[in-house]
Amino acid sequence: MKRRSLLLGAATLTLSQLAAGCDSKSILTIRSLKNGIPAQLVSKFSRDVQQSPLLQVTQEGQLKELFALLQEWKQVPQSKNQANLVMLGDYWLTLAIRQKLIQPIDPAKLANWAQLPERWRNLVTRNDEGFLDARENVWGVPYRWGSTVIAYRTDKFKALGWTPTDWKDLWRSELRDRISLPDSAREVIGLTLKKLGKSYNTQQLDRVPNLKKELANLHQQVKLYSSDAYLQPLILGDTWLAVGSSGDLLPLLQTEKDIALVIPVSGTALWTDLWVQPASVKPVPLKKNWMDFWRNFDFWKPVPLDKKWIDLWMDFCLQPQIAPQLSLLTKASSPIIFGMKPEDLPEAVRTNSVLLPDAKILAASDFLLPFGDAGIAQYRSLWQETRQVVRS
Repeated sequence: MKRRSLLLGAATLTLSQLAAGCDSKSILTIRSLKNGIPAQLVSKFSRDVQQSPLLQVTQEGQLKELFALLQEWKQVPQSKNQANLVMLGDYWLTLAIRQKLIQPIDPAKLANWAQLPERWRNLVTRNDEGFLDARENVWGVPYRWGSTVIAYRTDKFKALGWTPTDWKDLWRSELRDRISLPDSAREVIGLTLKKLGKSYNTQQLDRVPNLKKELANLHQQVKLYSSDAYLQPLILGDTWLAVGSSGDLLPLLQTEKDIALVIPVSGTALWTDLWVQPASVKPVPLKKNWMDFWRNFDFWKPVPLDKKWIDLWMDFCLQPQIAPQLSLLTKASSPIIFGMKPEDLPEAVRTNSVLLPDAKILAASDFLLPFGDAGIAQYRSLWQETRQVVRS
């Protein structure tokens, strides 16, 4: 996907507007996933925060591109395109910590930190190896979250006389060769573990009875494995059921009326997008004098940005009054909504079982936590073995 760079606000500003109208305002630079920051959120930040800096948001198509930028900036600390904040998926957090790509965040500077549910605070509190440790540093600020869901074609299932509600339904004979699954060992082995009453984070897979047999049987059901090309087959009806990210599938419902979503009642995998701060931040302010601005346009020298603006943006995203609109506009829930009264939430959030799942389902769901080398090797070996099973 092509990269898009937006200077968000009322509109994209021209060079003359930047120089003449901003009077030495600082720029807070953010790297975000595509459609991760609604323009309405940027406008509200500018209105609500006194003397706020300009927000320069550059959007990337995939989280792996954002992670690659963090790696690039470590190699080239003086890079002109380095951002003050980066959106990163929690699944990448361990690597970012181990490779020293990011720096700890001080939650004491975030007035709304206590609004976060405990499991989200715990998720980002880790040691220097990237493993959860409540005594160590906070490495990111949770921004929004989603889950692995089941999408299915209502027109096809109407003829079957039932609809999927849980992982066990993927093994039903009516769905032979009608399913797409993620091309991911953690996801596919994980959902099979959930069917067997285990956690997505189960290790020592050889001690789980019937796991290999269940995976082999599920493999017979699958038409394709894909983590990024599974939507079109579902839209066309080549597959009747797909397992994928709520972030991909919720927007699809706006145009595809024959597709419905369900979170499996036995629990699912959760993901969270975080704000992380690169290990070396090099912000760029606008020049006060027009001629100075023009002379230095291609050679801006990084100078320190008051860190309070970085903290204020992260704290702003945790405000309860922001959470409902963030959830609706980004099609991913703010974790803050779980501490809010139902009557304070818009109906479109309150009645959406994907944005606001049942508390029991959420409690039974798992973030994909980091494994050691032994755990990774077990999953990789079992995944390769499963994929080599010949379909009958």
